[in-house]
Amino acid sequence: MSPNPTLKTIRMVEDVIKNHPDSIVKIPDLKRLLPKKVNHNILMEILSYLEENLKIYMSVKGITWTHTTKKELKQIIKNSTPYDEIFSEK
Repeated sequence: MSPNPTLKTIRMVEDVIKNHPDSIVKIPDLKRLLPKKVNHNILMEILSYLEENLKIYMSVKGITWTHTTKKELKQIIKNSTPYDEIFSEK
């Protein structure tokens, strides 16, 4: 049985994915970008946890950060086009 990941390690992985300049990061690239080496099994456990909590989406192409803070969401809503304007009959 492998040890549980620490909160510090989870946050380190989150930060790298969240701040990656491309929208998708592959697992081998993620491993290289982490400031400290993380055991493969622990990394997979962290990624599973992040996906279960809707912070990331994992696909064949790689990992994408999906979590949005309340502040970011308010800004998105503020800048969006109202539903009525999009679907009004002209």
